[in-house]
Amino acid sequence: MEKGSVAICFVHHAISGLRSRGIDPEPVLRAAGIAPAMLAVAQARVSAASYSGLWLAVSAALGDEFFGQDSRAMKPGSFALLCHAVAGSRTVGQGLDRVARGFGLLLDDIGVQLLRRYDGDAPGAGPERAALVLTEPSRRHPGVFAQETLLIMLHGLMCWLARRRVPVRLAAFRYPEPDYSAEYRVMYSRQLAFDAPCSALIFDAAWLEHPVRHDERSVKAFLRDAPHNVVVKYSDRSSVVARVRRLLRQSRPDAWPTFEALAAALHLSASSLRRRLMEEGATYQQLKDELRRDLAIEALSHTDLPITEIAAEMGFAEPGAFHRAFRRWTGLRPGVYRGMHAAAD
Repeated sequence: MEKGSVAICFVHHAISGLRSRGIDPEPVLRAAGIAPAMLAVAQARVSAASYSGLWLAVSAALGDEFFGQDSRAMKPGSFALLCHAVAGSRTVGQGLDRVARGFGLLLDDIGVQLLRRYDGDAPGAGPERAALVLTEPSRRHPGVFAQETLLIMLHGLMCWLARRRVPVRLAAFRYPEPDYSAEYRVMYSRQLAFDAPCSALIFDAAWLEHPVRHDERSVKAFLRDAPHNVVVKYSDRSSVVARVRRLLRQSRPDAWPTFEALAAALHLSASSLRRRLMEEGATYQQLKDELRRDLAIEALSHTDLPITEIAAEMGFAEPGAFHRAFRRWTGLRPGVYRGMHAAAD
């Protein structure tokens, strides 16, 4: 799994349930190692580990693992119980059926239905599709964050059942495109649709027959890392984007290959690699920037390495260039970001 980072808008969403109940979010943010001052910086990002800590801290404060986004609280321990209930499934499809029934018992305003044959639009010709479709059992329209959160949980569970990241061919949302929709391409899929008839994750139906091999030990191992492994999930090892990111992670940024050398390492021509990245909605420069950004956030948040050393490791010839890049990525200078994180700790 990759470390990743999370946009500050999701931190705002995560603490909205605290604010609506008159609970001061600052102690909860600090417990997760997130400086409250970061909330005022529109471009700020936090590490996936910090966001996972926030999920746990909000859950404890509210007594609700669903951020207070449903009429019924999803009591702490519910997600673990659900994992134990689905671990004995024979196939991913059977597991997802059990997941859908489980959320039907845990939540009132939002549910999920597994469609083993999905006849809606999906990009490109290809194999038969299936879908996890969000429903509204109580006819109370769930908010955007409730839908985002349930889709993240569903995809995380599906990937865990399969022991690999299941590619989402299309992620559809029944609401208008939000300002931060670029985050969805990392969270769900490179292919997105908004103002759709329903919110859903569409994937190849062949995954429904994929065998599940989990036991008590693997469930406990999964839950030890939750919710971080739900937020980040597994890398899609079959995609070109994942292959590029995997290759880059094998060396320090200051040793990353040229585009031509990268193509040769992947046994592709430069033009073929460029085309396939474009089909997945990415460029080499974008992937390098995203990975540098996430590595830098991780280093500033969770190590004591000097900023000059971090800059060198990120492949910057001089610290000033790293300072400018980090501010462009997050809206903050590296020293300010580290100071905020240290103050929160």
